[in-house]
Amino acid sequence: MNKKVAFYTLGCKLNFSETSAIGRQFSEAGFETVSFTDKADVYLINTCSVTDHADKKCRKVVKEALKHSPNAYIAIVGCYAQLKPKEISEIPGVDVVLGAAEKFRITEYITDLTKNEKTQVYNQDISEAKDFISSYSFGERTRTFLKVQDGCDYTCSFCTIPLARGASRSDTIEHVIKQANEIAASGVKEIVLTGVNLGDFGIRNGQRENKFFDLVKELDKVDGIDRIRISSIEPNLLSNEIIEFVAGSERFVPHFHIPLQSGCNKILGLMRRRYKRELYADRISEIKKLMPDCCIGVDVIVGFPGESNEDFLETYNFLNGLEVSYLHVFTYSERENTSAAEMKGVVPGAVRAERSKMLHILSEKKRRAFYDTQTGKTAEVLFEGDHKNGYMHGFSRNYVKVKAPYDPLMINEIRNVKFENIASDGDMEISETPEVLTH
Repeated sequence: MNKKVAFYTLGCKLNFSETSAIGRQFSEAGFETVSFTDKADVYLINTCSVTDHADKKCRKVVKEALKHSPNAYIAIVGCYAQLKPKEISEIPGVDVVLGAAEKFRITEYITDLTKNEKTQVYNQDISEAKDFISSYSFGERTRTFLKVQDGCDYTCSFCTIPLARGASRSDTIEHVIKQANEIAASGVKEIVLTGVNLGDFGIRNGQRENKFFDLVKELDKVDGIDRIRISSIEPNLLSNEIIEFVAGSERFVPHFHIPLQSGCNKILGLMRRRYKRELYADRISEIKKLMPDCCIGVDVIVGFPGESNEDFLETYNFLNGLEVSYLHVFTYSERENTSAAEMKGVVPGAVRAERSKMLHILSEKKRRAFYDTQTGKTAEVLFEGDHKNGYMHGFSRNYVKVKAPYDPLMINEIRNVKFENIASDGDMEISETPEVLTH
């Protein structure tokens, strides 16, 4: 009888693509993948270190797994596993912890599913994570997260990702194209390009071989994929040539997610970001000039050490004046082994929370304002399989979330719709039955 494995992923799109790659290794080793709520022989938890309470979240997921299957073998991988292996090893029920250089060889470590009296830890120094391991998510027919780059050579003062994932390294363009063709053959309509520092694509063995723009041009030629979405790209790496190419492309969609982190140049300097707010504003202006309907998302951190009330208001007013569509707001939290953790001017927790609340309200205002500009327009929407209370959802090319009465025949279909009005839950309602595209 086949052994069963279940997965739980915390964190980013990159983690989801890597969990899928690890899942395929288990399938090749004869394991059957089951739901996390089913009784499994092995539970693999892919962790994140970016958000708060990584330890608390990991403990909770381990506890849930053992509730479903008390004798299950528990394996922990991911960024948190690289950064804090000893901390994880002390969580009751954990059998093995694998670092960044070991996680893609997991089936070599899981040969005996007997519960360990003492947690086994396999965790080399991050400098040993030199190879690029490709991966893409699989199982959701609508879209796939395709990893093309890993690691980061930037040294932002608040970030532990270089410590958790190592130096910047990339796949080859040829292999990315091969995987894109495999994804197209599976019937997936949309590819989301992912990486730790996606715009830094092109480094192999410490040497730059290509640029991200080279990859973009080649992916645009892949038949069978209707949409390609760029998940996140640093403003200093988002060149005019990329913006102009996307504006003229039928496959790359008018949607950018561009980290800002602060709209105050003083704070950007303390963060060791590689741009000033003037460059960021220039990127937004260039995008909107060529793609007026483009959706633009922003990452922003509040409560960074030294951020005065005046600095925060500078960020708030800067964002308020930008033609952006939504914000991802992160409340700063101290991370060990980062220079920011040693900085003076610590912002009290209550102040951080209040600033976060203000930006969340601004984000909703920005999103509704962007949706208002789309009301009355027609668009192509890719409908997804999830449904609730009789409704299903989909996204337009420019990332407007649409709701429509559930129809199983529309799953993974691209339909022409007309945006009518914004529903009370914030989604866009459509005014007529979606039409199947002829192409």
